[in-house]
Amino acid sequence: MTEPLTATVDERSVVLRQISELGDFQAGSITSAFRTCGKPGCHCAKPDDPGHGPHAQLTQKVDGKTVTQNLPTQAAVRKAEGEIAEFRRFQTLSGELVGINRKICRLRPVEEAAPEPQEKKRLKRSNGKSPAK
Repeated sequence: MTEPLTATVDERSVVLRQISELGDFQAGSITSAFRTCGKPGCHCAKPDDPGHGPHAQLTQKVDGKTVTQNLPTQAAVRKAEGEIAEFRRFQTLSGELVGINRKICRLRPVEEAAPEPQEKKRLKRSNGKSPAK
């Protein structure tokens, strides 16, 4: 292998190692929401009252549908934030890996193989006339 190719393959190994060392990750975003409880005498039933909250929620796309999960404690919020941060790191490393592989594909020399027996045969040129019957 040539020097630039060897260095690029080593670079790919580093990125693959970093991907293998990632922790738990998931896509999504954390939002805050205010809700009403439905009790007619509660303050949240009054007009212009924001409601109860804020309540943290994790929103994700799962099989093409938006799924929202409540995060009841600050510990659950911190856990979800860490998992989302790892997912962002995964996305970054995946993009780097694709770029490095593209570079390797351009640098790797074409290996000429012996032609197959069928490839050696050349078709005869037609003189444009059909044979007489």
